Amino acid sequence: MKLTAEQIQENWIKFIGYIDTYISEPRASKLKAFYEQYSERIIIMPAAHKKEYHNAFPGGYIEHVNRVIEAALKINSIWVEFGAEQNYTVEELVFSAMNHDLGKMGDENNESYIPQTDQWRKDKLGEDYTFNNKLEFMSVPDRGLFLLNSHGVNYTKNEWLAIKLHDGLYDDSNKPYLMSWAPETKVRTALVHIVHQADLLAAKIEFEREWFPKFKGETTNVKNNFSLDSNSSNKPNNKTTKTKVLGNIKSEGLKNLLNNI
Repeated sequence: MKLTAEQIQENWIKFIGYIDTYISEPRASKLKAFYEQYSERIIIMPAAHKKEYHNAFPGGYIEHVNRVIEAALKINSIWVEFGAEQNYTVEELVFSAMNHDLGKMGDENNESYIPQTDQWRKDKLGEDYTFNNKLEFMSVPDRGLFLLNSHGVNYTKNEWLAIKLHDGLYDDSNKPYLMSWAPETKVRTALVHIVHQADLLAAKIEFEREWFPKFKGETTNVKNNFSLDSNSSNKPNNKTTKTKVLGNIKSEGLKNLLNNI
C-alpha cells in the first residue's frame, strides 16, 4: 500500500485540524507545539513495522489516527443513543483517540520504527521496518503518556485510562482494569471502551484493505474515503495554513522513505 505525498500532507492538515476544533486552550497550543516539534518524524511514520499488521507504510500512522478519531466520534453517538452515561467530554474523547498510539513515535531522540535493511526479512516476513534497539523499552501507552507529560501536555484521569487501556484485552496488563467482577472496581467510564472499539475498527478496516484484495488476486490504491459528511458538526476546522510540510524533512532515513512514495 502507498499514500501519495499529497495524501500524506492532507492527512497531516486534517490531524492538526482536530486540535483546532476539539482541544481547548491552553492545552491546544501546547499539543500543537509538541506535534509541530516532531512533525518531521510523525508525518511519515508507519502505524506498524510489518505488513501483516496495519498501515505499515509511510504516512500510515497519521492516517490510522485520523480514522480512529472519526470512528470514536461515530461510536460515541451509538453509546449515547443507547443510554451510556456522559461522564466524559467530547474533548476527552478526541484527545484520547488522537494520542492513543503516540508512544509509537519513540522518544525525543530515537525513532521507534526504522527502515529494515535485511532484504530477506523484507521479502519473506513483510518487515519493511524494524524496531530501533537504541530506544529504551516502554509499552506504547506508557511511552505516549510519558511524552505528553514531559512536554507539559496535561490529561485527565479519563484520558489516562482511555490511552492506557486502548488495546483492551489484547494486552494482558490491562486485565486488572477490564476483567474485574466487583462493581466497585470496574472501569467507570465508557470512554475506555469507545476508544478501544474505534482503534479495533480502524485497524481491522486497514487490514482488510491491505489483504482482502491480495486474497482475491486484486490490486488497490489507498483511498481516504472515511471522512465525515461535509455538513457534520464533527468536521475539523482546519486553521492551519497549507504548507509544503513534506519539503522540510531533514532526516536522511525519512528522505529515503519519501523517495518510495
